[in-house]
Amino acid sequence: MILGLIPARYASTRLPGKPLLDLGGRSMIRRVVEQARRADLQRVVVATDDARIRDHVLDFGGEAVLTRPEHASGTDRLWEAFELLGAPAATRCIVNIQGDEPFIHPAQINTLTALFSGPTPPPDIATLVKPVASEEELFSPHLPKVVLSAAGRALYFSRHPLPYQRQRPPAEWLAHHRYLRHLGLYAYSPAVLRQLTQLPVSPLEAAESLEQLRWLEAGFQIQCAETELDAFGIDTPEDAARARARLGQGV
Repeated sequence: MILGLIPARYASTRLPGKPLLDLGGRSMIRRVVEQARRADLQRVVVATDDARIRDHVLDFGGEAVLTRPEHASGTDRLWEAFELLGAPAATRCIVNIQGDEPFIHPAQINTLTALFSGPTPPPDIATLVKPVASEEELFSPHLPKVVLSAAGRALYFSRHPLPYQRQRPPAEWLAHHRYLRHLGLYAYSPAVLRQLTQLPVSPLEAAESLEQLRWLEAGFQIQCAETELDAFGIDTPEDAARARARLGQGV
């Protein structure tokens, strides 16, 4: 079984209660669930810390579990949710789907799950990358960048553009190198997910505020698959306004 888990917290500094935010007549979390159900997943479950979100998901016919509120990361919340579901033994991989991306493409989810279905051994962790398309993306600290090995494994993630081009001014970087940004969609086996939750915060993670650096420092390999499809996360009222405008345009 391939299980899709969607962590959804009620608290948000910039947009409290955002999983229940109305976007064109449907809540954000409902849109995420409906998109995830279009992918090749056998089960899609919301992992939330708030009864209002759980009840709302159940009301529209979704599946949800109520987790503890004190989790420091979505990864920890996912492991508790998996245990609450009875830790199904037949689960081949778990896909961590961001609860604030109402336009998540099913094809992106399928790209990751395919890495766990082939004849080769599955990766420790799989995630997505996308070519950087603009200078604004390249220098935004809110859009983490990643550098890969020749085999497509992550070498490092950073909020700063990587690599630094010593011989050129920053305005010319994008014209002379193919940069990649990281999209926050992950897949891993239950055994790996359990190990990830037992790792302490690492120095690189603390410096960049990127949890995936904790995994790299601990020696886990992160296989990256490339997509041309974009991600649209909602963190602010301005993001919500853009999402409503997108829905109004039928995009």
